[in-house]
Amino acid sequence: MSLPSAMDRRGPAARFLAAARVFLQPRVLIVLFLGFSSGLPLALSGSTLAVRMADSGVDLGTIGLFGLVGVPYTLKFLWAPIVDALQVPVLGRLLGHRRGWLIASQILLMAAIVFLGSLDPLKVPLMVAAGALVVAIASATQDIVIDAFRVESLKTEEQAAGMAWFVAAYRIGLLAATAGAIGLVAWLEYLGVAASLVWFYGYAAMAGLVLVGAAAALFASEPDGDAARERAQAARPQDNPLARLLATARDAFADFLTKDQALAILAFVVAFKLCDTFAGIMTGPFVIDIGFDKASYAAIVKGVGLAASLGGGIAGGLIARALPFSTALWIAAFLQMASNLVFTWQAFVGVNHAALTVTIVVENFTGAIGTVIFVAYLSSLCVNPLHTATQFALLTALASVGRTMLSSVSGFIADTTGWMVFFALSALAALPGLALLWWLQRRGHFAALEPERPADN
Repeated sequence: MSLPSAMDRRGPAARFLAAARVFLQPRVLIVLFLGFSSGLPLALSGSTLAVRMADSGVDLGTIGLFGLVGVPYTLKFLWAPIVDALQVPVLGRLLGHRRGWLIASQILLMAAIVFLGSLDPLKVPLMVAAGALVVAIASATQDIVIDAFRVESLKTEEQAAGMAWFVAAYRIGLLAATAGAIGLVAWLEYLGVAASLVWFYGYAAMAGLVLVGAAAALFASEPDGDAARERAQAARPQDNPLARLLATARDAFADFLTKDQALAILAFVVAFKLCDTFAGIMTGPFVIDIGFDKASYAAIVKGVGLAASLGGGIAGGLIARALPFSTALWIAAFLQMASNLVFTWQAFVGVNHAALTVTIVVENFTGAIGTVIFVAYLSSLCVNPLHTATQFALLTALASVGRTMLSSVSGFIADTTGWMVFFALSALAALPGLALLWWLQRRGHFAALEPERPADN
């Protein structure tokens, strides 16, 4: 039996202090700024665009249909192989494969945001739909590249810290694109700027903020994947770009399916967040249905919840850095179950603002812990730089199956059972994930993924 490492012999406080230092590593901080850039576009083609359309007098039916422009975020795995297989002309040669794609996607994103901001939703709704779709595609592409860049740039023991910074910055970017953009438009209106220009200026300002991520991409170092890509290309010199693309997509699947317990891993990816997504989709309807007003929802669920999410992300990064993967995943799983039961308590208490604050803090704090730990685990599965973008996009698509499928039935279950029973049942949705976690742990799956944990890191 091997002797315990220096870090294992230290007390819990010393281990967590050593774990916290990883948050200040330059390559981890790069992910922080990329997270801000990633969080900006979602609302600009979604909730902020809906506010703009309502402000312009577009009917509610048309506004609702615009929800379809978010489909590229779900289907991004379909073009992720392009990001793995093909290099961006000029930029790829100057900056490297991943950074070339980063800058290219950000240039497209900024242009698309400005274009969308220049359109009048009332006069040219189809053009607005096309512009929003381009923003969503550029944004989803940026997300593909950022995920691949993060996985390849960070060591395994740094992944959770990087994801914690990413989640925090993503939320701030999302806040800038919602409250920030709308507040800027209101301020411009107050200054007397023409109504036809205020939204253009607001969107142009948001496009300018994407430069935060572009600067981070330029400042960063290219991950060590180009050599592997060059070797793979040299092995198939006769391949044209289309053949290379098809081979990359095929090889990404084959590479993952050769892992030990591959099917069980995929089932675990689907099952782990089931209880969290099962309840999470109904949080807003629950709060309103039991008697809270919209102001309370905005202040507590969105305001306090954001702060709790930021704290939970940092806590998740510390837990995943200081503890083995299996232990961290067990903690995350039980916290997710417990947070759902807090909603059962809230349903029993009823309209009580202090209780709702506690419930939302627990839900967002534990949910963020679970997300950071789980994504760090997913990142550890994508170790081949030839397939990082494709495999990570596929894994995150599988992880979202629960959210997309359960969202269609959870309302019917809540309506049938009542809120107290519904949230108790949602906690039981964690059991398949727990069973698979136990099974994989027994077979040494997580031990094989564990990083080195030196005492001085």
